[in-house]
Amino acid sequence: MQMPKTLTDLLRATSRSFYLTLRVLPGAIRPQIGLAYLLARTTDTIADTELVPIEQRLDALKRLRDRIQGTSSAPLNFGELARQQASAAEGVLLEEVDASLALLQTLSPADQLLVRTVLNTITGGQELDLRRFSGAAAEKMVALETAAELDDYTYRVAGCVGEFWTKMCRAHLFPNLRLDDKQLLADGVRFGKGLQLVNILRDLPADLRQGRCYLPKDKLEPAGLRPEVLLSPINEAKFLPLFHEYLDRAEAHLAAGWDYTNTLPWNCARVRLACAWPILIGVKTIEKLRAAGVLGLQQRVKVSRDEVRGILLRSTLVYPLPRLWRTLFSTDGKAVASRGNLA
Repeated sequence: MQMPKTLTDLLRATSRSFYLTLRVLPGAIRPQIGLAYLLARTTDTIADTELVPIEQRLDALKRLRDRIQGTSSAPLNFGELARQQASAAEGVLLEEVDASLALLQTLSPADQLLVRTVLNTITGGQELDLRRFSGAAAEKMVALETAAELDDYTYRVAGCVGEFWTKMCRAHLFPNLRLDDKQLLADGVRFGKGLQLVNILRDLPADLRQGRCYLPKDKLEPAGLRPEVLLSPINEAKFLPLFHEYLDRAEAHLAAGWDYTNTLPWNCARVRLACAWPILIGVKTIEKLRAAGVLGLQQRVKVSRDEVRGILLRSTLVYPLPRLWRTLFSTDGKAVASRGNLA
């Protein structure tokens, strides 16, 4: 399967940094993963269209989910949703949904099942999120109740992608290689969770302004914190230890992702680089978040384009040199050991 130019252009326009990862993937898995991303981006765009009432968004998500799962052939018309998009590319993404769905039908039955399974989990997470934060606003804060809810959410929207990625690579790139599949899948899930947790921590101020708090009450309350005043400078001494605890957790998940990357066959350089890049960008983001106080967090922390280019260039250059490759992922200046074969 080869993507039409329009959909390839949409991937470039809507996937931001993920397009860098997608572009380097081997041709045997690039179309499937690209299509899964496009459809997930479409469902995410629907969920995030705040100018449209939540019930209408939930209905649109259900209708698209049914089409993806093959349980409905009802036509989709997301013209009204498309007109509400600030991004022209996201508007086109909604208008071209039938083209994306048509591509899904060209996949093998096994690949269709993998794509449908991961999208079913992702859309379920998006629907849960919409219902959970229904009515949330800056003056009406809604927070997750427990750490288990946060872990479940990071699995639904990102950890499941690690499973999908692993199974797709296993089927098409190294089906006969002897690996500890249970451990590989577990590390793949943690990889995805780590990336999502970094996003949550980076976006904390923006989410709070919209009345959403992903840091759970069962962690906030023992620290004497409430979502409404979480980022008040007066609470910095209470907030930063909890925030850094979650940064530690994200970093540990990304370390599992680094193990995952280095468990993959050495000759799968494209896939290993595609895995390494988001991990290394995530670690750099964590480093910047650690250095920011509550006032610094008010300005959205992000890795610059020059820093991203440096990560891509350095990792590509040192890939043939295992000792230098090991040093790419480090915490507190120490390279993280990997269970995988680096030789």
